[in-house]
Amino acid sequence: MNPRSAPLAAMAAMCAIWGYSWIAMKIALRHAHPFDFAAERLVLGALLLFAIIAATGRRLTLSRYRMAIVLGVVQVGIFVSLSHYALVAAGPGKTSVLTFTMPFWMIVFAHVMLGERMRGAQWFSVMLAFAGLVLIVSPWRLASLEGSLLAVASGAVWALGAVMSKRWPTKDAEPLTFTAWQLAFGSVPLVLLSILHPHEAPRWNGEYAIALAYSTIFATAGGWWLWTYVLSHASAGITGLNSLAIPVIAVIASWLQLGERPPPHELAGMALIGSALALLAWLGLRRAPVAPRT
Repeated sequence: MNPRSAPLAAMAAMCAIWGYSWIAMKIALRHAHPFDFAAERLVLGALLLFAIIAATGRRLTLSRYRMAIVLGVVQVGIFVSLSHYALVAAGPGKTSVLTFTMPFWMIVFAHVMLGERMRGAQWFSVMLAFAGLVLIVSPWRLASLEGSLLAVASGAVWALGAVMSKRWPTKDAEPLTFTAWQLAFGSVPLVLLSILHPHEAPRWNGEYAIALAYSTIFATAGGWWLWTYVLSHASAGITGLNSLAIPVIAVIASWLQLGERPPPHELAGMALIGSALALLAWLGLRRAPVAPRT
């Protein structure tokens, strides 16, 4: 595969996997508390990656653990804790989509910490994407201020962790091994929340097992590995904006599988985000160097 196209393919796969994961989450939360579901998929996802690492003969340890601990706690533990607190406060509705204010926080943090700047028509794509997200979230219809603030905070924490990984990269670490340790350290706060917060135990059945399996194998183990790879090969701001495809895919999948037909303003929001991402892709192609003819 062309080295320039590999990060794009990884981003597309990640958006598809995480977009559908919102459907798996909605199904899982019919049978389990958000803290139990999050703890289970993070612990199982980390164990799965460690098993793959061992089976493929890769090194199981890291030369340094500081960034794995920091990013695991911030980008996984605190982010997932806040987003699932939002689910507890407001349920898995539009409030949870406020997590995807992340790209706009990412632009701010990347500007301050990395010196990245949006230029020219890129700002137009940012405005299109923001308008599209507003239409999908429909803030005038949100029922829980607490849930909304928690979801926005989770997006900010996610963005901060992503930019930190760009500011202090771990170039000597195997991405799969680093992701496994990041998930392991990030699972600790969720396991503690699952144990200490009073709630009913999960009701195990086939539907919950399938939703948990998808969330473990694809959304957690696969998704976070792809996110780590993409962040190491693309700018933080552009990576964040492209992740806005995730709520669009979530809305479409919810429509197709759960029959939750989006109203006209959500369809308009999806069209705006699609236009913003198409503009970003076109701008990227214009800047791509042309190979010399031989």
